[in-house]
Amino acid sequence: MLTCQKHLFSLPDDVHYLNGASMSPLPKPVEEAGIAGLLRKSRPYEITPSAYFEGVDRVKALFARLINGTADRVAVIPSVSYGMAVVARNLRAHPGQHILLIEGEFPSDYYAWEDVCRTKELTIRTIADPKQNRGPEWNRRILEAISAETALVVLAPVNWSDGLLFDVAAIGKRCRETDTLFVLDGTQCVGAFPVDIAAAHADALVVAGYKWLMSAYSLGLAWYGPAFDGGDPIEYSWINRKGAQDFRLLMDYTSEYREGASRYSMGEQSNFIQIPMLEAGLQLLLSWTPEGVQSYCHELVGAETDTWISLGYEIEEAGHRAAHLFGLKHPTLSMDRLREALGRHRVYISTRGTTLRVAPHVYNTPEDIQALTQALTEAI
Repeated sequence: MLTCQKHLFSLPDDVHYLNGASMSPLPKPVEEAGIAGLLRKSRPYEITPSAYFEGVDRVKALFARLINGTADRVAVIPSVSYGMAVVARNLRAHPGQHILLIEGEFPSDYYAWEDVCRTKELTIRTIADPKQNRGPEWNRRILEAISAETALVVLAPVNWSDGLLFDVAAIGKRCRETDTLFVLDGTQCVGAFPVDIAAAHADALVVAGYKWLMSAYSLGLAWYGPAFDGGDPIEYSWINRKGAQDFRLLMDYTSEYREGASRYSMGEQSNFIQIPMLEAGLQLLLSWTPEGVQSYCHELVGAETDTWISLGYEIEEAGHRAAHLFGLKHPTLSMDRLREALGRHRVYISTRGTTLRVAPHVYNTPEDIQALTQALTEAI
């Protein structure tokens, strides 16, 4: 069993931070790696040509282990919108096809398709939230909507607003049957929830680094499968070209790229501050394991869900929600009263629409959950 890891964070005892789905606090090893990287820039004469590649290669290898993928298919990206723009740039579709999304999807997973729909004469089809029996029914609706006319399905395994689980293995299998591109936004799950890129039958996986990867803002990772081999990148950085490791030959221009998905990595990917931070975060996650994080969060919340339900709060059934991210709703809740109660108890959570999004992690303690319960009780 994974034990509480609060000692690895700089969180005060009287702060109850249950908002990792918005932004994680930096673990101390990640913070230390960032400071060391910052100081390294003060001594640029120590940064050798090999340093431009070694840190990135280690990060790719660690991320590949986390998702059961291969390192050569990992790209370094600055954001989810960048990773989705790569998909949009390389989407093969014919006029009349559609792109399938769920209702209320995260904006970066929606805006990416506006231009491609206009230029390729596609449409966006949205699968409505069924409101009742949501887990089984929403998954059923998605599966039934996928056809040969579906050019692309974009989905998050764990819903970003309330933690609802989608059956990505079944959806990915259906996409294979209809020759539909299947792309996952793993920002709200990778690192804290088990994701197997092979079992999901996904063509791409895009992840921001500042949430459950426990790293800094403005750096993320993506995995691009064979469907993207030989595609067009967003930018044309020298470091993604074949032979870039030999600085003496940089003026021997080439149209060939480095292996795998390297062509899709951002320029200045070697970031000597953030790459070491991401590496330290991934090492921690692999030591905890996503299964360990889920188990810890499940035990942490425990019987408190019964208390919340007795107070009139609605929560998704256990088998259809994640343990590290879940939503609470109340039919008569005053948001002003909730904000006041949360503030009094120094509890930090997010609201998404009418949903209270609770996102615990291994730095949380039973006292954090008790403080949340006190605030939820006072709010009604």
